[in-house]
Amino acid sequence: MNKSELIDHVAEAADISKASAGRAVDAAIAAVKSALQNGDSVTLVGFGTFYVGQRASRSGRNPRTGKEITIKSATTPKFRAGKALKDALN
Repeated sequence: MNKSELIDHVAEAADISKASAGRAVDAAIAAVKSALQNGDSVTLVGFGTFYVGQRASRSGRNPRTGKEITIKSATTPKFRAGKALKDALN
């Protein structure tokens, strides 16, 4: 499912226009992104939790030259599925 299919599904399920559903989906994504940028987590009970994770620096190899390089540390978004979502899939 891509974003436009999600918007169509939300519009149909909530009985609202596609334009309104598009604004609602965009607002939800923006709210999650903003919370993660502030270092907060977003928990949707029954669905899961979005949170910020840290990836340590590590050494790697340049595939072209085989030369060893250092890959710097990074802050990454992560998602942990909730119990209800896991149960729905099994």
